[in-house]
Amino acid sequence: MKKKLVASGAVLLALTLGVALAQDKGKGGGAPKAPPTPGMALSSPDFQDGGIIPDKFTQAAGPNAPSPKLEWTNVPMGTMSFVLIMHDPDNALNKTPDDVLHWMVFNIPGTARGLAGGLPTDAKLPDGTIQAKGIRSVGYMGPGNAAINPYHHYTLELYALDTMLTLGPDATRAEVMMAMTGHAIGKAVLVGRFKRPQ
Repeated sequence: MKKKLVASGAVLLALTLGVALAQDKGKGGGAPKAPPTPGMALSSPDFQDGGIIPDKFTQAAGPNAPSPKLEWTNVPMGTMSFVLIMHDPDNALNKTPDDVLHWMVFNIPGTARGLAGGLPTDAKLPDGTIQAKGIRSVGYMGPGNAAINPYHHYTLELYALDTMLTLGPDATRAEVMMAMTGHAIGKAVLVGRFKRPQ
């Protein structure tokens, strides 16, 4: 009798485990899923995300301040090019919802993992990268927020695209954003704060 009870218990346990495994497979179980990959990240050795942008990269150092060095990681597979847009969202330009465009760079090669500091202000760089005209001129324009204001948040947005853009240096931000639609496969943001010294 004792042997029969033990045998029955073993059969019941095996059946329960079989049902549980079958249900788990039905839920997409089986092989363990790979952990999700981290999103694209943008950084600079010249300032921390959310930190103060040093004066040397701003209009406090003059109108021709150099651009900071930028680096990025975790690039999505299939990236053909990058677009970088730097703007000051704390400004309402000419009483409109528009803000100030400080730098716009596109067709950065998909193999790139950063931009060197102090980029020349040429419309086209040797690797095919294009710098469009911002609010004043082609290339980087450093932050210039007045000392009487609160800190402004200068926002650098990096987009990974699955294409190259067929636009030239005269392209507007609206045209670049429109051309990117349907092709942005990753995005990273870096923010630096600045106001002029008193």
